[in-house]
Amino acid sequence: MKRHWLLFSQLVTVAVALWFVVATLKPQWLNLAPRMSGLSLQEAPPMAPGAVMPGSLSQAAKRAAPAVVSIATTQAAKKTPQSNDPWFQFFYGERDSDAPQAGLGSGVIVSAEGYILTNNHVIEGADEIEVTLSDSRRARATVVGTDPETDLAILRIQLDRLPVITLGNSDTAQVGDKVLAIGNPFGVGQTVTSGIVSALGRNQLGINTFENFIQTDAAINPGNSGGALVDVNGSLLGINTAIYSRSGGNMGIGFAIPVSTARQVLEGIVRDGQVTRGWVGIEPDELTPELAETFGLKDVEGVLITGVLQNAPAAKAGVRPGDVLVRVAGEPVRHVGELLTRIAALPPGVPVKLDVVRRNQALSLEVTPSQRAKHKAAQR
Repeated sequence: MKRHWLLFSQLVTVAVALWFVVATLKPQWLNLAPRMSGLSLQEAPPMAPGAVMPGSLSQAAKRAAPAVVSIATTQAAKKTPQSNDPWFQFFYGERDSDAPQAGLGSGVIVSAEGYILTNNHVIEGADEIEVTLSDSRRARATVVGTDPETDLAILRIQLDRLPVITLGNSDTAQVGDKVLAIGNPFGVGQTVTSGIVSALGRNQLGINTFENFIQTDAAINPGNSGGALVDVNGSLLGINTAIYSRSGGNMGIGFAIPVSTARQVLEGIVRDGQVTRGWVGIEPDELTPELAETFGLKDVEGVLITGVLQNAPAAKAGVRPGDVLVRVAGEPVRHVGELLTRIAALPPGVPVKLDVVRRNQALSLEVTPSQRAKHKAAQR
């Protein structure tokens, strides 16, 4: 009897030990959930597979992000005559003048043929350009063409199965629309930030010759240049270009080139090798209240013509200094930047109407634009 009792107690001891080990290391085997005395938690119900949180912009990000690429550039260092001067080295130390300069930016794949939109300042002066896709594929890019006057450039890569972004309509964008900025800020990797359209038609910033920026408070930082500004459907609204900042980081004021402008540059460069713009030969100035009073103008909104070049299309059409240009091809103009953009968009050789006010008298003049001379980029 004693022997049986001893065997029973040993079995119970081993069973308890095994239960303790399993309960500690694998509680799920025993359907035991950890318990916290005195702590009551509430858990959200599990979401169905593929469900989206209310108000989420994840679907827009998923559609657009694969087409946004990271751009890395290298530029051979340029030696200065002083670099080998012993006195220069004595005062300033030896500098590694042979080290190449590197740059980072972003771009957007806009066609299955491998065309990429980015900023001209991202690739300007680069000797080598490498593009990295969101799926980690890499390719050497070639420059198809650049347009410094809008700070846009077209690159091309040779890869198969390229993700392509859908072009949106920037002309229908409104202040308050939700937008996403996608790019590669500071080289940390692809990043998506959100905000709204803060303003439209921003100009007179001194960034480009032709300015018609979309302003947004979506975070844009160094490295985002050339990236995508997209709407809630994931369609491209603009190319992120610049920020207003005192520190170099985001302050909630960023600027993007509208996709309507980018498309015009893209098609012109791919089709003709350059962007063709109209020119009429006028010298415009802002119509201030003081100038309006000087010329005796009342309740007139437009751009003052201070000069007309001889034998230019505007002179042949009858435009005179002192006229106030109020509409170009039926579209209103309120400031010099808007006028330059309207004139540049005119096809050369096609007559259009210019509506002017001369001594408070409205006139409609027909002008045939010429082709604007190609901009020459500054030598570096």
